[in-house]
Amino acid sequence: MRVQWKHVREAVNSTVKIGLVRHFRVKHAYPAKLLVTPDEVAEWFAGYDNADIEYGHVDLSGGDWQHCFCSDLPRAVKTARAIFPGEIIILKDLREIEPYPFRGNRIKLPFLVWAVLVRLVWYFKSHPNVESRRAVRERVRRVVDRVLQSDSDALVVSHAALMPFLRSELKRRGFRGPWFGHAANGLLYVFER
Repeated sequence: MRVQWKHVREAVNSTVKIGLVRHFRVKHAYPAKLLVTPDEVAEWFAGYDNADIEYGHVDLSGGDWQHCFCSDLPRAVKTARAIFPGEIIILKDLREIEPYPFRGNRIKLPFLVWAVLVRLVWYFKSHPNVESRRAVRERVRRVVDRVLQSDSDALVVSHAALMPFLRSELKRRGFRGPWFGHAANGLLYVFER
């Protein structure tokens, strides 16, 4: 059997790039009251999910983007449509992690304290109505499997709480890319392998 070295060299030299983008900033002001109840926080999150976005520009240099995958939430879909001219593949698995469901009207705290508590309690405590970290990692694995099936450079438009999981899964699979704590809105993070 004769080996076609030209094709082998091309395969070895070709890189796959995955660009992670957090959706554009959402036009949804924090509550005006200093102290809010858990029910008011839940109401705010529901409004956030349906609010419009502040359109911006994303520098997409650094990749030959052939595919775009995005969450099914409106803010991610609008962002994807604004930055990518081709077909967009909408995946429910790219959805934001649901906040921990604090309920009630007795305890009042500043909104930003609630926002931090929602994520901290989710991270450290399980709740039957909230997706576990293991389940989040599993759906991120499915997303990365689907993205890699495209076998070309691909954009992934998602959400702040999910992006560190996406980054970890890409690193686990041998991709190199930037570290980020809290992903900035409308900024491209390129990972390549």
